[in-house]
Amino acid sequence: MKIHKIAIIGGTGKSGQYLVQNLLEKGYHLKLLLRHPKNFTLQNPLIEVVKGDARDTTAIDKLILGTDLVMSTLGQPKGEKSIFSDATKNIISAMSHHGIGRYIVTTGLSVNTPSDHKNEKVKMATDWMYQNYPETTTDKQKEYELLLESNLDWTLVRLPLIHLTEDRFPTEISLTDCKGENISAVDLADFLASQIENSEYIRESPFLYNIK
Repeated sequence: MKIHKIAIIGGTGKSGQYLVQNLLEKGYHLKLLLRHPKNFTLQNPLIEVVKGDARDTTAIDKLILGTDLVMSTLGQPKGEKSIFSDATKNIISAMSHHGIGRYIVTTGLSVNTPSDHKNEKVKMATDWMYQNYPETTTDKQKEYELLLESNLDWTLVRLPLIHLTEDRFPTEISLTDCKGENISAVDLADFLASQIENSEYIRESPFLYNIK
């Protein structure tokens, strides 16, 4: 299937900006969901802006209408209840309604899947997240379970600490463990963009990380 237009959620976030730039350089038309369009200064004829929030069903429906694929690097808004499962329900519903199957989304190391063999450091990091951020950590696991229950061709990319740099490093992908502590934002953008035409990780949750 030829991808002409991509719906982007979280495109103004720290890692999302790298993804948007990557996709623009590849010539994709983008629809961006923005809470505050007045603050968005990037001018590009390939960008269409939809005002709204990922919890807003009407905004998500408007965002996804007329697109071929959905990508999300959504982060947790400060001071609000966890957004991930609410957003995922809206996205699944709108994608199903409009007959769009491919969904590429990022999450953290704390998400567990049946095939995992996390090393001790990653297990400790997961436990720490549950102890210190129980609401969002539990909600991210719920996001994964909602995707499992859906009929979408999703890829949920699990990430360590994102370094906001344009420096590239060797990367590794694993379905069972994260053996690196960081991922460069530009390497992340490259990987997410590569999944548009790649079916290898459909309905999978790969870890992506840099290796030294």
